[in-house]
Amino acid sequence: MNDSATGAGGGGADAADDVTGAAREVTTLAGLAAGAGEGTRAVRAGLPEPVKHEPTLPGPVFAAHFHLPGDPTGPYTYGRDENPTWTLLERAVGELEAPGGGGSETLVFASGMAAISAVLFSQLRTGDVCVLPDDGYQALPLVRAQLEAYGIEVRTAPTGGDAQLDVLDGARLLWIETPSNPGLDVCDIRRLSEAAHARGALVAVDNTLATPLGQRPLELGADFAVASGTKQLTGHGDVLLGYVVGRDAEAMAAVRRWRKIAGAIPGPMEAWLAHRSIATLQMRVDRQSVTALAVAQALRERPEVAGLRYPGLTDDPSHEVAARQMRRFGCVVSFTLPTRARADRFLDALRLVDDATSFGGVRSTAERRGRWGGDAVPEGFIRLSVGAEDPEDLVADVLRALDESAA
Repeated sequence: MNDSATGAGGGGADAADDVTGAAREVTTLAGLAAGAGEGTRAVRAGLPEPVKHEPTLPGPVFAAHFHLPGDPTGPYTYGRDENPTWTLLERAVGELEAPGGGGSETLVFASGMAAISAVLFSQLRTGDVCVLPDDGYQALPLVRAQLEAYGIEVRTAPTGGDAQLDVLDGARLLWIETPSNPGLDVCDIRRLSEAAHARGALVAVDNTLATPLGQRPLELGADFAVASGTKQLTGHGDVLLGYVVGRDAEAMAAVRRWRKIAGAIPGPMEAWLAHRSIATLQMRVDRQSVTALAVAQALRERPEVAGLRYPGLTDDPSHEVAARQMRRFGCVVSFTLPTRARADRFLDALRLVDDATSFGGVRSTAERRGRWGGDAVPEGFIRLSVGAEDPEDLVADVLRALDESAA
């Protein structure tokens, strides 16, 4: 297989209707063939049936409470529990993570960490065992400390080589992050899920780096797909959001209860912005994946670059596994420059790339990841998030910055 950006691989009603556009049953995608293209799904995801004189995507519903005479029946009672704007966004995310539904449920949260916390703290009890990656997102050590404070045993292992298999016995929940952030290792979701289920464990997959257009964890056997919608899902660096998708009704009821207790809910404006942004997801992901591969190929030729990782490169250690389960390889490239000073000079020399944390936006960003502490990376380690700029321009900017930073 050549280096590639993709892995293994489409009547209005009368305005006097007494149902609002936001609450109306969504059937827009019901008539699409099972093989409808991902761009078509992204553009149409979660939209209500068209109604004359109403917008195609209803605006955000700002409401702490709703008219509720008599017994509290119906979908919307209080703003911490449900909101019509969340409903449409949850349907949109669900149509991407689990096309066809299959009994899945989606819940949106105020941030990716709110979604992660909801799964972990709703499913685990004192005395349980949880398996986490030891090379995952920077906040996971904080999560580990809190779990342990509640009397939950936490075991860790690297993402690469499916190493978490070795510490699964007796676990209640296996947490997978693939590709891992920031190291970009990949593990076999199906293999790990089958092994975990054989031992009676639940499986949650952090799908932030891949997005549902890169891989669908539920189809690969996971019980939960969890992600930060702050990143590539929304893609403009202007929204904090998270989500959980799962098929087990009892498990998802516990996640929903945790959201209610913690109040970790998104604002209606954030939910609306996220839904609006999903329409361009396929175009952004495709463009960013192609450009990320071009950047990775250019970096591969530079002698000062070490530890280059991008799953789309055929010589990447994770490429074989990634190509089996991913349809696109993502927008993040990681590599190491010889020293901290060299990395800082490189970042200062970039003109088309902002020195900022996070990833997945339409504007390229990069950072020396070691500046935060907490990640087991060299001082010169760079996490580069490729945006939607022209590939030739971005590659030229990166190569020029490398040249200028050599002095």
